[in-house]
Amino acid sequence: MSDAATVKLTRSFVTPEGVDLRLQLADAGQRAGAFLLDAAIMIAVLVVASLLIGLLGVGALAAAGLKGGEVIAVLWLLGFFLLRNFYFIGFELTAAAATPGKRIMGLRVAARDGGRLRPGPIFARNAMRELEVFLPIALLFSPGVEGGGGVEGWMYFLGLSWAGVFVFFPLFNKDRLRAGDLIGGTWVVRAPKRKLIRDMADEGAERLLRYDFTPAQIDAYGAKELHVLEDVLRQRDRRTMRAVADRIAGKIGWVRGASEDDYDFLSAYYAALRKRLEARLLMGVRRRDKHDA
Repeated sequence: MSDAATVKLTRSFVTPEGVDLRLQLADAGQRAGAFLLDAAIMIAVLVVASLLIGLLGVGALAAAGLKGGEVIAVLWLLGFFLLRNFYFIGFELTAAAATPGKRIMGLRVAARDGGRLRPGPIFARNAMRELEVFLPIALLFSPGVEGGGGVEGWMYFLGLSWAGVFVFFPLFNKDRLRAGDLIGGTWVVRAPKRKLIRDMADEGAERLLRYDFTPAQIDAYGAKELHVLEDVLRQRDRRTMRAVADRIAGKIGWVRGASEDDYDFLSAYYAALRKRLEARLLMGVRRRDKHDA
């Protein structure tokens, strides 16, 4: 992506802690690539499921006096409906907020208001996919495309044109939003794979020797805030680090010394929080963010 395109798709993202992070929106090509990867995965699942149903179900249905082809067709259509609707919802409700296709392309879903991504917006943005993607595909391959004039032909043309509005909607707004994103209050942002995360934790562990955080102070935040803190440490913007350090210190009741370095404090707290969350995760306890009791 060129520098001009990167600047054009860069947006201000203010977290609930008041930290202004710069995020890059996914462009149309990246979103299309992620969807095609997800579609390939769903098709592979459907092919495998169809083979299993065909191998295991036809004989049993025939023995029961039922028409195997019709029953298998109904099961296939039902499975396809459930898969295409709950595949996206299920994966985007995880902590990664991304389907396998989005993760491969380095993308994830985020709330445009900077808050926590909730089930309601996820459901809304994916429910609209029926109008944006699957309805146009159904219309395109319906018998009406082969001909027929008069009222039926015009109805088909109008339906396909209306569906096309949803298909090309992301190309006509600067944030590359689908109609589902507009309704759900979400956008898709670039989230490239992080490297050297363990090195950062080791670096913070060295600084942690100079800080004695109590368990209560460490438990003030969760996994979401850990990721935000990691971004702040990687960017190393002095003003941002000062604001975040003061906010964390105020929340946990830490009295900062006059000569205390912001980066050292944040790095040490990052190491302590990461260590605490990993230890709790080993016991089956996961704290998503500071609001998760």
